[in-house]
Order: sequence, then structure tokens, then C-alpha cells
Amino acid sequence: MAALLLLLAVTGCRNHTGSQETEAGTHDLQQIKDSGQLVVLTLYSSTSYFNYRGQEMGFQYELSEQFAKSLGVELKVKVARNVKDLIRKLQAGEGDLIAYTLPVTKEWKDSLLYCGEDVITHQVVVQRKGGRNKTLKDVTELIGKDIYVKPGKYHERLVNLDKELGGGIHIHLVRGDSVSAEDLIEQVAQGKIPYTVTDNDIARLNRTYYPNLDIDLAISFDQRSSWAVRKDCPQLAKAASEWHKANSTSPDYKASTKRYFEISKSTPHTPILSLREGRISHYDDLFKKYAKEIGWDWRLLASLAYTESNFDTTAVSWAGAKGLMQLMPSTARAMGVPPGKEQNAEESIKAAVKYIGKTAQSFKNLPPEEQVKFVLASYNSGIGHVQDAMALAEKYGKDKNVWKDNVEKYILLKANEEYFTDPVCKNGYFRGTETYNFVREITARYEQYKKKIKE
Repeated sequence: MAALLLLLAVTGCRNHTGSQETEAGTHDLQQIKDSGQLVVLTLYSSTSYFNYRGQEMGFQYELSEQFAKSLGVELKVKVARNVKDLIRKLQAGEGDLIAYTLPVTKEWKDSLLYCGEDVITHQVVVQRKGGRNKTLKDVTELIGKDIYVKPGKYHERLVNLDKELGGGIHIHLVRGDSVSAEDLIEQVAQGKIPYTVTDNDIARLNRTYYPNLDIDLAISFDQRSSWAVRKDCPQLAKAASEWHKANSTSPDYKASTKRYFEISKSTPHTPILSLREGRISHYDDLFKKYAKEIGWDWRLLASLAYTESNFDTTAVSWAGAKGLMQLMPSTARAMGVPPGKEQNAEESIKAAVKYIGKTAQSFKNLPPEEQVKFVLASYNSGIGHVQDAMALAEKYGKDKNVWKDNVEKYILLKANEEYFTDPVCKNGYFRGTETYNFVREITARYEQYKKKIKE
């Protein structure tokens, strides 16, 4: 009997010839329910799956979690290296379902069952609204324009489009592995380059960071994509499709869509409360009270709070962080914030200081001025991504104990597949631009506070 169970576990879900009965060795819907666990396969990306401040996030991840909950089972996530690896792992029985927008192709339709939502994607030109250049409305207007793209499908599409138009598009191929496709989008938003190309879902997400982007000009045919399961798991495919159809307008589904593709990721900021009175905020006394516990200058703690919430105790971020110090719900609970008190100023500051103190222990061997930067970076990204950046810095000959121009360079590079798939990285994809700017902004503002506000 034990040998038979072992054989079933190893063989996983095998192809069979159209029978509606579940054969020995398959792992369709009933077996998933019996096991109590749905194993999904996905890729690290800004739209599918990533870790933020110690919490699993991503649009596809959240939909998978909701689907698993509907089945009454726990969700387990396994991350593949690329699309080819996703399919290999699925066919090898390492997962039950691909929770990623997998392109629908004839080649894969022969070996997979597509299911879930039928997502329509296409490539768009990313351009800046209100810039020096007139907003392009038609592909013919690309003639004579400079467009910057990474090698791959965007470059291939532009080359083909250039041929279709009879030539004239100035295509600039950006080959350096230190620049990602999303870095190019940021450069468009900042006016450093005029145009780039990306998929419309990635463009929608990035517009929540940069509202000055125009992403309406499509340059490719629509591409269908969806989740997928093995060919001999029809009941799981049916359940996924029916769940998507029934829940695409549910509060949870709509909240996930809004979180990633609609809510602005930027926080508006205002000046110092009163330079004449020497006050940074209404909470200066609390900053002074608790900063002592970690040996910080209270003005540094105030600078952190300013960046996090603009001193707004009612602030709730796109990721669900709450209050003055923008603690994630799980962190707030772990640091002792009473339920319902996440937006209480003193509870938020007290918990944040406790969290900073615990985080600082991981960098206790660093000089104080470096320790502060590593702690701030961890506060923003989660300590795992900082440790990954340290490991990358060491691997590539930089000083893993120095933030500026060393580790900060590699927190930026964790948005690039070449780096976040490196064996020394344990936490996958991360949009490091925010953390890079976070540390620089807080430390620079702290220096300004020291000049203008007495200790």
C-alpha cells in the first residue's frame, strides 16, 4: 500500500483518453480537495507575484488565493524561471494550475487546457502627456520618432511594424541588463526618453505610479491569454472558468483589480508644519518620546513618517499598509498594535519603533550611519530583498556593507530577470526604484530638518 501511494505521488497527473472518470495517478479537482491544497505555478513579475514588506502580493496571486478559498483549500505557490519552465513543471506534476496570463497558442493548446478568465492583451506605446511632443494617436505617426526597447517581443513587433509602414521608425535597442522594461517606462514619465513599448497590463500598472503617462496607442493585434492546467484535469479547468465567470464582479476581485491597476501609488506631500515654531508635524512629541528607544534622532523618525503617510493617520496604501507609519497589517499585529488601533498615532509610532529595533539587529555589525540606511531600505521593501541585494553586491565585487553606490545599485537591479533569478536571490522580483528613492529622500530630508529644526 505504501509503495502504491508513493507511485501515485510521483506520477502526478497523467494524460488520459477523454474519460470523465478520474484515473489512478491523476490529480484533478477531487484529489486537490482531498489533499486540502492547491499548488499554483507562476512567475515573478509586477503583475503576477512578488513579495512586498514580507507579504505575498500580485494580481494573479490574489486571484489564485480567492479561487483556492472558493474550493475550501490552502494555496501554495511555486515560482518557475520562465514560461517554458512553467509548462515543464505543470506537465511534471509539480503544480496543479498555471496562475499566469499564459498566451493561447496552437502549440500549447495541444498539451494544455486553458481556463479561467480569457484575458486580451496587446502592446502599447508608452508616451508622456503634456510633454514637448504631441501625443501620438496613430501608428503612422511613429515614423521619424525615437522609441527605446529591450531585446525581445517588443523589439520584434517594432521591427515588423517598421516594415509594414515602409521604414522610418527610429528603434533604439537598449541592451544593458541594468535597465528593465519598467525602467524605460519610468524614463518616459520623467521625460528622459520620448517613447517605449510594453504590454497593456504592465502599462496600466505603471500608470498608477506615473499618472502623466498615455498608454492608449496600441501597436499589435490582440493576444488571448489565461490560466492553464494539464490536459487530464478537466474538472479543475471547469471550476477555474466557472469561478472567474461568477466572481469577476465580486468585491474581492474588484478590490484586487483596483489595487494593482487603478489606485495611485504616489503619496502627496506638504511642507513643514511651522518653520517659525520649529515644528515638523503635530506628532513631534511622540517622535521625540519613542526615537530614544532605538537611538535615533527624532527628526529622522519624522522624515520616515513624512515619506510614509504625509503625517496622515488615516492613510491606507495600495498594498494595505495603514496609519502614520504605514505598517502592513501582519507587521502591526506582530508588533503589538491592538486590533482597530492601526490608525492611532501613538500605537503606530510605538510599533514602528519596535519593528525598526528588531530590524536593526540584522545589521548590528554595520556602522551607525550605514545601519540606518539598511534599516530604512528594509522598512520599505522587507528585509529579504535587502539581503538579496547584499548578496548580489558581494557576488559582483561591491561592498555589501555600504548602501550608497553599492547595495542600492542591486536593489534597483532586482527588477531585472537576470538578477532576481540569480541563485543568490531568495526573494525573487522586486521593484527596487521605490526603495532606492525612499532611502535617499528620507536621509536628504533629515539633513534639511537638522538645518531648520532644533533638536
